[in-house]
Amino acid sequence: MKQILGFVVTAVILSAIGFMLGSYQTDVYRKVLLWVTLALSYNFLFGIAGQVAFSHFTFYGIGAYAIVILIFQVGLPLPLAILATIAICVVLALVVAIPATRLEGFYLALATLAFAQLFIVVLDEGGTVTGSAGGLANYRLPDVFGMQVSGPWYTVVIVMLMLATLAILWRLDRSYFGRACRAVRDDSEAAQAMGVNVARTKIIAYTITSALAGIAGMVYAFVDNTVNPPIFGLSNSFLLLFMVIVGGSGRHAGAIVGAVLLYLMPLVLAPIIGHHHALVFGIFMVAVVLFQPKGVIGIWDWLVAKVRSKA
Repeated sequence: MKQILGFVVTAVILSAIGFMLGSYQTDVYRKVLLWVTLALSYNFLFGIAGQVAFSHFTFYGIGAYAIVILIFQVGLPLPLAILATIAICVVLALVVAIPATRLEGFYLALATLAFAQLFIVVLDEGGTVTGSAGGLANYRLPDVFGMQVSGPWYTVVIVMLMLATLAILWRLDRSYFGRACRAVRDDSEAAQAMGVNVARTKIIAYTITSALAGIAGMVYAFVDNTVNPPIFGLSNSFLLLFMVIVGGSGRHAGAIVGAVLLYLMPLVLAPIIGHHHALVFGIFMVAVVLFQPKGVIGIWDWLVAKVRSKA
C-alpha cells in the first residue's frame, strides 16, 4: 500500500512540474525523463544481468522510427502501430539475443556494437522509408480518443512511462528472475550448477529491456516530432553506459542519479565555461570510476552509514 501511495504521489509531483515550465525547460525536462527511463532499463541489462551490450540505444531508435513509419507511411492506427512496434522490437531483440548472448564480455559488446552500427547504415540508406540522412519530420502524434495529447499533457505521458518502467524493473529485480540474473552476472557456472538456465535468463533479460527501450523510443518520436540517424548514433550508446556506471551500476537509484547528472551537466557547464565543459565532463567521469567505484549513489550510502554509526 505504501508503495502504491508513493507511486501516486511521485506521479502527481513529476506531472505537476510539467505544467510549470516554459518551452525550453519542458523540452529539457522531457528528455531527462526519457534518459532516466533508458538508464533504468539499461541498468537492469548491464548492472543486474551483467550483459555489456551497446545495442540498447539502438532499440530506442528502432521504436522511434518504427512507430513513425507504421503510422504515417503504412497507415496503421495508433493502437495497432504501438503493438506492431513492440512486436518488432521483441523479434529483433530475439534475433540478436539468441546468438549474441552465447558470447561473453568483450565479444558480446562487439556483436551488439556491430548491430548498432548496422542500424545507422540502414537508416542512412533507407531512402524515402527512413528519410535517409535527413530522417523523418513534420508529423505529430495522432489524436487519442478524439483528443490531442500535447503540451504538458504529453509530459504526463512520459512521467507515467518512466514510473511504469521503474515499477516493472523493480518487481523483476525482486523476483526469482531478478535473483537468477544476479547469479548469472556474478558467476554463470555456479548459477548453472544451481539450476539456473543461463542462456534463457540472458535472452529474456535482453529481450525485456530492449522492448522497454523501444517503448521509450516510441514516446520520444513525438517529443521533437523528428527522428534522424545522428540522434541514435554510437556516442549516445556510450553515454548511456557512463550514466549507469557513474550513477551506480546495479542500483535503480544509481541509474536515475547518473542519467540526471550526466544529461544536465553539459547544459549547466556550457554557458559558464564554454567548450571546456567537455573536458570537465570527462574528468568527472574518470574521477568517479577511479575513486568511487560504486558510483555517485555510493556517496549517499556512505553518508547514511555515517549517520547511523553516530546514532
